[in-house]
Amino acid sequence: MQTDQTTAAHDVIGLGERAHGDSPHAEARADRVLGLVAQGARSIVLESDRVAAFAVDDYVQGRTASLDTALSEGFTHGFGAFAVNRRLVSRLREWNEDRAPGDRVAFHGMDAPLEFTAASPRAYLEHVRDYLGLDLDIAALTGPDETWSSTEAVTDPAASPGGTPAAQRLRAVADDLHAALYTGAPALIAATSPEAWHRARVNAATAAGLLRYHRQAAEPLPEAERWSRLSGVRDALMAGNLLDVRALEADRGPTVVLAHNIHLQTTESRMEMAGMNLTWAGTGAIIAALLGPKYLFVPDED
Repeated sequence: MQTDQTTAAHDVIGLGERAHGDSPHAEARADRVLGLVAQGARSIVLESDRVAAFAVDDYVQGRTASLDTALSEGFTHGFGAFAVNRRLVSRLREWNEDRAPGDRVAFHGMDAPLEFTAASPRAYLEHVRDYLGLDLDIAALTGPDETWSSTEAVTDPAASPGGTPAAQRLRAVADDLHAALYTGAPALIAATSPEAWHRARVNAATAAGLLRYHRQAAEPLPEAERWSRLSGVRDALMAGNLLDVRALEADRGPTVVLAHNIHLQTTESRMEMAGMNLTWAGTGAIIAALLGPKYLFVPDED
């Protein structure tokens, strides 16, 4: 891949991997990321929770000092334990030193805190509530976090809270909080900062995405169809987050995305799991449909 030609021709560059973890392939991919940064890319997006990734970006931007904290709090899915991610984050911070704010590389996540389990929306809604200065007992609406985050809440539709009246109420609350962020944006941003408002908005979107995923988990469908739809909801959430990141970063060079091949490929995603054949539209397929040739997928192959 010619990095100078790639950054000139594409807005979003997806660098796939066959398996998560440390490997020579992963190290080569990290080097490729740094090469793309040298050629003008200014935003890196990882297949990790978007809200958690703020902790990594704070470190990369020099706002916090602890690499260990950035790795432990800023990655989900166990990605903070990988040596290749430690090296990449360290190198991105080094790159940003002594650079003007507009020329620094930003780090983003595009996933939600879900996969075979899914988090409670409580903490995300409480973040937005507190930012807005509202008196609203979110915990009373969500109940215990374990009700949402247990394995059974995703694997067993009967145990899922996603289709309950409380969940329906929470979806309305999430929508109302999201609307309040926009209707109050001028005063809120003046009183806080554009960054604080943006983080509250991302928390609101994460809560809405979690509630959407839990709602799908509550559907009593045949297992293959059920898991295909859950996979589709997850990738749709990632695609939406990636497009949002791209809108934020559009004037600062290309965006480089690091995720598994199955998420970034431009064709239909397929996976065999527990004897089931799952199919869904992955993040890359969605992005390719919307961005056309401005999206480039580079698979990790033998």
